[in-house]
Amino acid sequence: MMNNNFMFNMRTAILSGEDSINDIPDQLAARGAHRVLLLSDIGLETVGLVNKLIGVFENNMQVELVGVYTDIKADAGCDDINKAVQYANKVKADSIVALGGGSVIDASKGIKYSLEHKLDDIREAIRGGGRIDVGSHVKPFTIPHIGVPTTAGTGAEASPIAVFFNDVEQIKASLVVSGLECDLAVLDPKLTLGLPIPLTVSTAMDALTHAIEAASSPMSNAFTDAYAVQASRLILDNLPIVVSDPNNIEARTELLQASTMAISAFYSSLGGIPIHNCAHAFGAIAHIPHGDANSVLLPAVIEALPEFYLPSIDKVASIFGLSQTLTAEEKHREVVLSLRAFQVQVKAHQTFNNWSLNTDTQSEIAQGIEKDMSFQFYAIPKHKIEQILAAIC
Repeated sequence: MMNNNFMFNMRTAILSGEDSINDIPDQLAARGAHRVLLLSDIGLETVGLVNKLIGVFENNMQVELVGVYTDIKADAGCDDINKAVQYANKVKADSIVALGGGSVIDASKGIKYSLEHKLDDIREAIRGGGRIDVGSHVKPFTIPHIGVPTTAGTGAEASPIAVFFNDVEQIKASLVVSGLECDLAVLDPKLTLGLPIPLTVSTAMDALTHAIEAASSPMSNAFTDAYAVQASRLILDNLPIVVSDPNNIEARTELLQASTMAISAFYSSLGGIPIHNCAHAFGAIAHIPHGDANSVLLPAVIEALPEFYLPSIDKVASIFGLSQTLTAEEKHREVVLSLRAFQVQVKAHQTFNNWSLNTDTQSEIAQGIEKDMSFQFYAIPKHKIEQILAAIC
């Protein structure tokens, strides 16, 4: 059953295509930027992507690149954000370009929020697990903000949700604020060509999880379904191609587009998200990369929670081309089997055996699931949490 009372808003403009990064200075100028801060990480600096983006600002008279900050770590924490804010203030930046995966782009949202609200410590905004501030009452952000994803997974560039590690409370905290998303997402597939296949798979499985959670949400609607179903099909069709042919630019392009579409469906139908609820806890407690956590949890959580997924199972089954003559219970089983077959096909993680999670860690993760902000949308029963952990740890 779909929600017929909703608001769908995709605020982020999309610029997609090979060499589309060359338009970034003009796009910034059109948004009133003058002094630009480029945010990224050491890894992308090492492989030359940071310098590639620096190059597009050369000989541009409209905007000035006043700083490059590459000390954003994977699984970015509050200290990463606070230090970057200090740097942004030092160079008097008035606009942001974020080049990277989910950690960098999420961090850029925390930096934008801190600059806009003049915070020295982002922890002030996310005490107790996070902050949700959405609606027409939220004052628009004034800082021009462009996201340039180098992975096709998180979709962070088009989402008003930022997740980062709060080391004080030992949880992944969510900042959900209208306008937090980038003004423009630049989807240049050339930037993803050097992405290692395991990381390509992990991030794509994150995007597939966004899409399937959106399609399964009790808050889904016709608009989110259009994005979620199409994104799922693009990932199912193109990820195997990229795994076998990493330089296939067309397949890389479609994965990037699917990632942005999937997150747009995800946040615009935000209701129960039990897979992400669990993934956040595995990330916060065991520091398992988010895409890998979702890779493992996607079929396991769906299998464990038929009571949550059966109302939307017709829609999810259609993504995999399953016969509509099957019963709801049969579709539920076949969706799980289809996802497990896809895990094998693309060599995605199927269990957490590589991380050797002991009993104490598993107990902490179970508690972390209940502490996560998304638990309020759908409270997974304790015995189901135990069932999920037993199946994959």
